Amino acid sequence: MAPRLGFEGQFPVPLDDTIACTGTIFTPEEVLSHNTPEDCWLIIHGNVYDVTSWVPHHPGGSLIHVNAGKDSTQLFDSYHPLHVRKLLERYCIGSLKLGENPYTDVCSVQYKNSGGEDFYLTLKSRVENYFRMMKVNSRVHPHMFMKSILLLAIYMMSYLFTFYWGGSFLLSIFTTVLMGFMVAEIGICIQHDANHGAYSNCKALGYLMSTSLDLVGASSFMWRQQHVVGHHSFTNVDGYDPDIRVSDPDLRRVTKDQPRRKYHYFQHWYLAWFYGLLALKSIFMDDFVALKSSSIGRIKLPKMTSLESCIFWGGKLFYALYMLVLPHCFGCHSGFQVAILYLISQLIAGWTLAFMFQVAHVVEKADFPVLEKKDGISKVSEGWAELQVRTTNNFSTDSLFWLHVSGGLNFQIEHHLFPGLCHLYYPNIQPIVKETCKEFNVPYNSFPTVCN
Repeated sequence: MAPRLGFEGQFPVPLDDTIACTGTIFTPEEVLSHNTPEDCWLIIHGNVYDVTSWVPHHPGGSLIHVNAGKDSTQLFDSYHPLHVRKLLERYCIGSLKLGENPYTDVCSVQYKNSGGEDFYLTLKSRVENYFRMMKVNSRVHPHMFMKSILLLAIYMMSYLFTFYWGGSFLLSIFTTVLMGFMVAEIGICIQHDANHGAYSNCKALGYLMSTSLDLVGASSFMWRQQHVVGHHSFTNVDGYDPDIRVSDPDLRRVTKDQPRRKYHYFQHWYLAWFYGLLALKSIFMDDFVALKSSSIGRIKLPKMTSLESCIFWGGKLFYALYMLVLPHCFGCHSGFQVAILYLISQLIAGWTLAFMFQVAHVVEKADFPVLEKKDGISKVSEGWAELQVRTTNNFSTDSLFWLHVSGGLNFQIEHHLFPGLCHLYYPNIQPIVKETCKEFNVPYNSFPTVCN
């Protein structure tokens, strides 16, 4: 739903506000059949909403149907200010009937006090009050436009110097390292904010910048499904979070409940090298495997819209053309040298991306929630927001350098609690988050440096 945190002249609803929705009782299967922008139903707090008429007017653009036909409770709560709950009433058409296996496709995990978590309601009210007092729309920061232009310009120039203007192969090695780093920076700074709806008030501009991921080879559609729908809804929940999914056997083991093999005792050595293949794997394998299977782990993919399909295939073709074909035909290096330079750039991109994300969730202090099965439903004993803090770690929050280089991922806790905020505002809300965590006895883990 709409990643909107602009609060000028608006006040949050009371913390005990709830929506009592009466009407038809729907099964999860019935709701799931309404999963397109032209026929968009959502499940939020056990109620069913037909928001089809609101889709064209939604401030967050296409994010309203990113999880259409399924449980969007966590997405709705994390992206919307509290007063929007009252606006939902006009779209309520009934409630959800839980069948024998209701959480297979529609709902996956039931969190404690969903929608009524005191910690999160209090925190959201305080953060909303802060931005209202500052008279700032928290999903738009003017510096992001300058930062985006700079990163894209450096990426373009490093590409040209690597394949066309470098002349010397040694010089091209230097520029291809820079190009690979810029691939990662576009991913974690520009497209990350844009695909979370935290870039611009202009829906067209926000959507355009979200496709910067397609520019560097990966799919923005697949990323939204894996990251926005999957990872943010089920952070570190084994079997549900697609970011920590493993097969059996698998080269890596993330949680204690995942299958263990003897070679996993050495994964801290070999995975550091294999993570370099992360970008290549995403571009040339993961996106197509997901497309063929219509799923990313347990996340079932919706049918692409015509625009999404054009961006997916057009992006892949354009990337192959400018990154692989043109340098071979018109570049200043041999075909073998072009292949080497390209491989180096993708290894740098993969290592950078893996480093940024691993330090947030796959470290000793991060929790991995344990699911409890009750009446066929997977439940977690903590609230969703509390788990966002428990499963996440910050680092180097006093560093302006890391704020910009990591795209705000050094404030990963703040990002998971408020994914609709532009990352340049994370330092502003950190004191509020820390104080509220302390008040509710929620552990707030923050490392002083990257290496500590």
